[in-house]
Order: sequence, then structure tokens, then C-alpha cells
Amino acid sequence: MKVFISKFAKQAIYKTAKYILTEFGRKSKDKFMSEVRHTRKLIENNPYIGKLEPFLIDLPCEYRSFVVSRHNKIVYCIKDDCVSVVDFWDCRRDPDTLAAQVK
Repeated sequence: MKVFISKFAKQAIYKTAKYILTEFGRKSKDKFMSEVRHTRKLIENNPYIGKLEPFLIDLPCEYRSFVVSRHNKIVYCIKDDCVSVVDFWDCRRDPDTLAAQVK
């Protein structure tokens, strides 16, 4: 199944990677980006691997999330034969604020 990553989600991923590079170094940033690529491949091969996102349950599309690293997860929905990654969440932030970004 094809995976499409929204511009908003890409920006969030690269912002997180830049922060990790600045604070923890290249090795940590490379590990993080490897985890993101691995997660994308997992979702591409098995789109229902993520759990239903409880903060987005009232929306018409069935949103799912998958934990990338200890503090981050990818939020996506499945439409026809395509997986749309709509956001990349820092799980330490307020979940209602994060859900409002998707809505």
C-alpha cells in the first residue's frame, strides 16, 4: 500500500530531527530517522498495525497511530489503497492540542 506523508507531518519530523541533532548529535539523529523510515515501511506493509487513535475517534476517517520512538508517534488514516500520514506527534505535549491540529 502506498504511503503519502503530508507536508505538515514532514515538517514536524524534520523539526524533531533538527532538535535531536542539536541536542544529542548526529548518531542520535540518524537513529531517529532510521526509526521513522522503519515505521513507514511497517505501515506500508501492514497499515492496520497502528492502534485507533482515541483522541480522533469522533472524526469520519479512522485515524490510527504508531509509536516511532519513546516520545513520538505517527498519526495516519487509510483511504482506499493509500495510507495518509497526517501528523507526527510529540507525545509529551497536550493530546487535546495535538488532536486539534488534525481536526
